[in-house]
Amino acid sequence: MNTYKYSAKDKNGQTINGIIQAASEAEVADILHKKEMVVFSVEFAKIFSDNPKLTDKKIKLDDLVVFSRQLATMIDAGIPLANALGILAEQIENESLRGIVGNVRQDIEAGMSFCDALAKHPLVFSDLFVNMIKAGEASGMLNEILDRLATFMEKQAALNRKIISSLVYPAVVVSMAIIITAVLLIKVVPTFKGIFDSLGGTLPLPTQVLIFASDLLRKYFLFLMLFFGAGIYLFKRCLKTQKGKYWFDRFTLKVPVFGPLLRKLAVAKFSRTFSTLVKSGVSVLSALEIVSKTSGNKVVEEAVINCSKSVRNGEPISRPLAKSGVFPPMVTRMINVGEQTGQLEKMLSKIADFYDDQVDAAAGALTSLIEPLVIAFLGIVIGGIVIALFLPIFKISQLMAR
Repeated sequence: MNTYKYSAKDKNGQTINGIIQAASEAEVADILHKKEMVVFSVEFAKIFSDNPKLTDKKIKLDDLVVFSRQLATMIDAGIPLANALGILAEQIENESLRGIVGNVRQDIEAGMSFCDALAKHPLVFSDLFVNMIKAGEASGMLNEILDRLATFMEKQAALNRKIISSLVYPAVVVSMAIIITAVLLIKVVPTFKGIFDSLGGTLPLPTQVLIFASDLLRKYFLFLMLFFGAGIYLFKRCLKTQKGKYWFDRFTLKVPVFGPLLRKLAVAKFSRTFSTLVKSGVSVLSALEIVSKTSGNKVVEEAVINCSKSVRNGEPISRPLAKSGVFPPMVTRMINVGEQTGQLEKMLSKIADFYDDQVDAAAGALTSLIEPLVIAFLGIVIGGIVIALFLPIFKISQLMAR
């Protein structure tokens, strides 16, 4: 099936420009004639291709933010949804998103609802996105919902950038330390070993350990790399299983320094997502189900799923969340107050703002803490290698002095 753009006049005399899928231009004309339309032009639409290479790719969060914001502006200005999507499809730079938006427009013109058309592309539009659009269509506030979605994704992207920026420096420094250590062991230590062998005598224990590590790395370098690669592969396979991902997420939440930061990040994401959904008119049970799927942490997901089951049985949200042990007491108490006062969305928004600031502060503190630790690590590793290399020389100098 190919996608075609057409221009035609309906039986009321109104000119319609649209998109349709068919095997040929003749079939397009036949379809339009059956609808009692006068066809002006039919042409192949390259930008609205159904190429799976376009639709199966994930789209950057920043691209979705721009798409949502621009679509909200157009709808607020009174432009029909299908026309707005057509305009956006012509100016979107990302090829994959351009093709997807074109397909969504085509589905809408075929009579499908906006949320159902988006649901056909789950790798691009999450359950959160689709359900909020569904609520926006039902309430007639699609432009407000799209704007709210854009704001939500902007905050999520900003939060992700804070975490990544706090980890980039230590990751780079540790990587450099590993590379420098490997170069010293493979290239420098063997040179000193030849010198020590020519001098004879018994080497100090640290030097013997260093030479043994150098010989081991040089002789079995490929084997060690294969072993390391196999370990990474098996670890990734383990993370793809439900049990493996759950135990890893549980472990990371208990790791000193990183654990509290990840917990705050999970609480911030939970509160922001839940608040946005409730504010957009999504039911509490549906919101909890969506939040569990988008949490990104199996421990949090299990806690939210159990909470959803309890709420379905008539319990308040705060009680099962408190029992889970995942959420801090302050969070559950504020949610409890929000439930009692009918201001759940407001309380969740306040929690999200508070923990966004907490994550920002924790990320800054983590960077400040890691910097001296990394420098100390570098000093110990590189300094230890240098000292081990020069110990025999110091020993020889002392013997010669006697």
